[in-house]
Amino acid sequence: MAILGFIGGLVLLVLGAEALVRGASRLATAAGLSPLVVGLTVVAFGTSAPELAVSVKASLFGQADVALGNVVGSNIFNVLAILGLSALITPLAVSSQLVRLDVPVMVGVSVLAWLLAYDGVVSRLDGSMLSLVFLGYTAFLLLAANRPGTAGSQTTEVKPDIPIGSMSGAILTALVGLALLVLGSRLLVDAAVVFAKAAGVSEIVVGLTIVAAGTSLPEVVTSLVASLRGERDIAVGNVVGSNIFNLLCVLSIAGIVSPTGIHVSPKLLRFDFPVMVLASVACLPVFFTRHSIDRWEGALLLGLYVAYVSYLIVSAT
Repeated sequence: MAILGFIGGLVLLVLGAEALVRGASRLATAAGLSPLVVGLTVVAFGTSAPELAVSVKASLFGQADVALGNVVGSNIFNVLAILGLSALITPLAVSSQLVRLDVPVMVGVSVLAWLLAYDGVVSRLDGSMLSLVFLGYTAFLLLAANRPGTAGSQTTEVKPDIPIGSMSGAILTALVGLALLVLGSRLLVDAAVVFAKAAGVSEIVVGLTIVAAGTSLPEVVTSLVASLRGERDIAVGNVVGSNIFNLLCVLSIAGIVSPTGIHVSPKLLRFDFPVMVLASVACLPVFFTRHSIDRWEGALLLGLYVAYVSYLIVSAT
């Protein structure tokens, strides 16, 4: 039953994220937002909706290791595994905006999250601080991308004429996606806890590996498909945007809704948080050199992730 629940939870998370992204993208287009803004916000944040659903649910039910391990593990998986696999398919181009703004922001918020967790708990105050940073970052993206003459601004001031029926359908699609995410997250977290107890490993290891990789499936699909279609900037932007969302929104909301805050295990502080920060920092030299990620660099990133998971398994057993 646990295996069926886990598989069913993953399926519902993927379907829910797809429905949420589809509905939200149509609403954003109807509101006159540029494709660049939609990609950096709706798509990147939408693919992180499973992480949000799982971490919030785990936080509400006192499963701090799953809630925090999911966020940290997903960010490590996104950079090392998804970018690595995508670059192996085809070398990835990196836009100047990602190099100048979004990647440094990803590194900065990774360090900030580690510092806030260093006292052993992500409190409601910590979550509120991260939420304020998230609102400021999103507002900056919207203002900068829609400024006349910028790459993300609209080429026309005429908003698309979206029929009322299509708007209602977009809202309904987004709501259905949200409902699927809630149900899928419940199944996935409950099954992951059963796995941890049956295998004799800690919930934090399950959260850092199985749950983190499972909730990152939308990012995997989005980035790999973008690479295959030659939309290389989308493949990179999706990962960077999702990592920022995980730390500033998922972690903040999980900390706010938790009655006593999210308690951080010493192991996470000593090892996994530093790995997450180093994975983010590793993007800087890779991105800055030739504004691209070559195949050999993708293989290196993927190899680092295999080494990280191997260490987790060995240390757990």
